[in-house]
Amino acid sequence: MIPQTFIQDLLNRVDIVDVVGKYVQLKKGGANFMGLCPFHNEKSPSFTVSPTKQFYHCFGCGAHGTAIGFLIEYSGLGFVEAVKELAQNVGMTVPENDDKMPPAQRAETKAKSMALSEAMTRANDFYRQQLRGAQQAIAYLKKRGLTGEVAARFGIGYAPSSWDALRAAFPDYESNEALVEAGLVIERGEDDSPGRKRYDRFRDRIMFPIRNNKGQVIGFGGRVMDGGEPKYLNSPETPLFQKGSELYGLFEARQAIRDAEYVLVTEGYMDVVALAQMGFSQAVATLGTACTPMHVQKLLRQTDQVVFSFDGDAAGRRAARRALEACLPYIADNKTIRFLFLPKEHDPDSYVREFGTQAFERQIQDAMPLSQFLLNEVSTDLDLNTAEGRAKAQFAAKPMLQAMPPSALRLQIVRNLAQLTQSSPVEIEALFELKKPLTRAQRAPARVNRRPPVELERQIMRLLMAHPVLANEIDDVAVGMVGQSAPDGGVMLEQLVAAGRVLGEQASFALLTEQLRSHSADFDPLIAEVAAEPESELQAVRLELAGAIRQTKMKLLKAESDRLAAAGLPTEEAKARYRELLAQQEQLRRDAQIESDQQKSL
Repeated sequence: MIPQTFIQDLLNRVDIVDVVGKYVQLKKGGANFMGLCPFHNEKSPSFTVSPTKQFYHCFGCGAHGTAIGFLIEYSGLGFVEAVKELAQNVGMTVPENDDKMPPAQRAETKAKSMALSEAMTRANDFYRQQLRGAQQAIAYLKKRGLTGEVAARFGIGYAPSSWDALRAAFPDYESNEALVEAGLVIERGEDDSPGRKRYDRFRDRIMFPIRNNKGQVIGFGGRVMDGGEPKYLNSPETPLFQKGSELYGLFEARQAIRDAEYVLVTEGYMDVVALAQMGFSQAVATLGTACTPMHVQKLLRQTDQVVFSFDGDAAGRRAARRALEACLPYIADNKTIRFLFLPKEHDPDSYVREFGTQAFERQIQDAMPLSQFLLNEVSTDLDLNTAEGRAKAQFAAKPMLQAMPPSALRLQIVRNLAQLTQSSPVEIEALFELKKPLTRAQRAPARVNRRPPVELERQIMRLLMAHPVLANEIDDVAVGMVGQSAPDGGVMLEQLVAAGRVLGEQASFALLTEQLRSHSADFDPLIAEVAAEPESELQAVRLELAGAIRQTKMKLLKAESDRLAAAGLPTEEAKARYRELLAQQEQLRRDAQIESDQQKSL
């Protein structure tokens, strides 16, 4: 049995848009992606994929689910096979045994993660505070043309030259293990010279905090201000930070990427910050490592157009080649990937300063399409007038074309390569063993009519399903009271709350739906309903949930007080209960007024 914790981690790493996009041609439509449903015949697209909910839903036939569910329905795989296929795509290994980690050990692991996150946040606050009094660092940033506003936006700071400057922010500097594990300090080994036990990793450097998609600081990049080496010093790999999956500036650039409808990928921290200063806020950078498939997936989740910007020297060409290879498995006809090569003496920052923003915009517009770059790469320095040169070009192109999924773009590249090497497209496809996609007719899931929950119960369940983290905030008394007015005693609500609590703080709509699979198909209509709704704000839902629970309590209290009044309050006990019920109703009204005021302030 695959541990539930592994399923949660897997669904957090895969992107359903990428998974579905391999089998269904998707187009962006607002916040979601649209396409023709693969589970029933249709001429107008009613199939939607939500990148925020990580869920697909067809308004035509009712098919819906997570990335795991899609592979099961589309490919006919079993649950375990679908999980293994997704895991392989993101470099995860499916554990063979059930998760038997004792609760105490699980709690310890969670506490360590929180300690690392807290250490990063406190260090970032310290570095930002130190920048205010570091005149040489401020002068350097001003020389690079940065304003205080942009520096604040990216959270730029300064690490003092002292060997243990962080001691001022961490009174437990010598014993805090999180400082070592987070890569903020380096601990000397037993064989090192006596004296200082620990020392700061970052000293006398401009500090660039690296944030994850939630805006949390997970690492740092430190840049020297003089000619020292290394020019950039990055945080080491930690449980919070993996260079191959993170992009500098992506958190800050998300809105700008949507507005510009493309993302510009550069080679360094200063490129990103300087370009933002000059109006190109849609720039991001890899973190001192080559572009990886995980980077490409993240970029294509944000936009359909990616422009890689590299220096025109040999190192820039090598970096571009690695980026090309990382992109090939994710090529799609609705995606555009281009490569911008600046003159050898320029990086994006210096180019904009010398030639201006309009000239740089023209460079972006004229960037080389991926198809052209691929053909250039396989044919450079070869004599295509000879059979040997043409054979070498085909030899170099074969693994690249094999890495691409079947698409119209791949067909166009095959045709261009065939023309370049005096072959036919059919010969190229046969020689390269390019397989066409295998499709299989799928039947739409059966539509089942079930008795729906009552109105208030349904509203509460919808809210908890959209934001299952709220299951930890609803008490058992409230669940029981809602269940009193439910046709089945609130069994579904109890199952929903229990499933949300099991997931804990990592709970999400997609994870919850996988958890509910083991309970009952009765949740399908509710899941479909929530899947079709737009994304909602957690705080607004929290208040709406409290209001729905309060209405349920009010309904039950009023029904009981009406029964007592109708009976004439025959005993002192009945009279006391009646007064108690009226007081509780009045308290609920006051609570309603308070929450109404809070909603107005949102």
